[in-house]
Amino acid sequence: MLVLILSTFTVVFAEKGGNNGKQKGKNKNFQLGVEVLLDEEKELIEGKNVGLITNPTGVDKNLNSIVDLLNEDPDVDLTALYGPEHGVRGSAQAGEYVEYYIDEQTGLPVYSLYGETRKPTPEMLEDIDVLLFDIQDVGTRFYTYIYTMAYAMEAAQENDIPFIVLDRPNPLSGDKVEGPVLEEEYKSFVGNYEIPLRHGMTVGELAQLFNDEFEIGADLTVVEMDKWKRKMYYDDTPLEFVAPSPNMPTTETALVYPGAALIEGTNVSEGRGTTQPFELIGAPFINSTELAAELNSLNLPGVTFRAASFTPSFSKHAGELSNGVEIHVNHKESYQPVETGLHIVKTIHDMYPEDFAFRAENAAGISFFDNLIGNGWVRQAIENGESVDEIKAEWEDELNEFKKIRKQYLLYK
Repeated sequence: MLVLILSTFTVVFAEKGGNNGKQKGKNKNFQLGVEVLLDEEKELIEGKNVGLITNPTGVDKNLNSIVDLLNEDPDVDLTALYGPEHGVRGSAQAGEYVEYYIDEQTGLPVYSLYGETRKPTPEMLEDIDVLLFDIQDVGTRFYTYIYTMAYAMEAAQENDIPFIVLDRPNPLSGDKVEGPVLEEEYKSFVGNYEIPLRHGMTVGELAQLFNDEFEIGADLTVVEMDKWKRKMYYDDTPLEFVAPSPNMPTTETALVYPGAALIEGTNVSEGRGTTQPFELIGAPFINSTELAAELNSLNLPGVTFRAASFTPSFSKHAGELSNGVEIHVNHKESYQPVETGLHIVKTIHDMYPEDFAFRAENAAGISFFDNLIGNGWVRQAIENGESVDEIKAEWEDELNEFKKIRKQYLLYK
């Protein structure tokens, strides 16, 4: 009887999409850019000194590291590694500077592209014949890896080095675009180009757009994936999810990130220091039951809010009991993360006017919230009592213009 019950449970779990059951049998012929490179386009790197920009997400679908694949390939001379924020091995926390060092496993030099040197210097590129980029993005404008890519493209152009992007899926799918387009005066390393918060593009497509629209002019090649479709979310692929950074542990995190990360621009915890960053939102001054009820009364598409309390181990409110909500996405296709994030910020602002605060302005009058949202007027609109619908209406024209430009660079249907 026990065996029968366990067998039944296993079948039901697989049908409902358990971690193992949901992946099996899907898109067996699916190939990442790294696999297409090694199987079909190896001539791009054969016999050349290769510089590789990567991190732990640079794996094939069997979870073999691209570092190992290239280092062990007799036809390829892997010469140097370059790490983005969090480093090649992903061991550094957000904002932590990773210095030059020798990789213990390969003996290769590793150069940091975060902190003091975001763009490879000519010295870093000595003896490099071609630069490869293979990092998983999360589909959101303020995730820094796409700017590491852009800076490296600039360096490649300046040093006459071909640049190759090995394409990977957009975890949020590639058919939805949301949020305001970045305004030029709000450029930073969490938003360096005029694109919307949810851009709906792969890193390869973004590389082409950056290269042409922002006149980088690199000798760019994008090695495309095989069998990826625009409507695919990450869970629709046969791939296991490797955390791109310490606070991006799951695909659920990536799904809420475009909106929930706006909380980083306030004095409310975005859940860093918990096991569910960006899914947990809260602060000591919030009443969790009241906030959950207020947010649920908005009937936002594809999402439910659960009253939750947590104590962050680091970052904002570390060691303090914080009350708020957990974001539960129950229909990812209809869920609108940017709109949802704005509703969360505005609702907490309106409910707790004496306690809530945006991050302080710098000397130029710009708050970190402004850097994240990509302008200064959204913060002012929230403070002036405008509705989220009114705010959304103000960015629609520029968003539609971006969509027209974006179409020219889409590689997949």
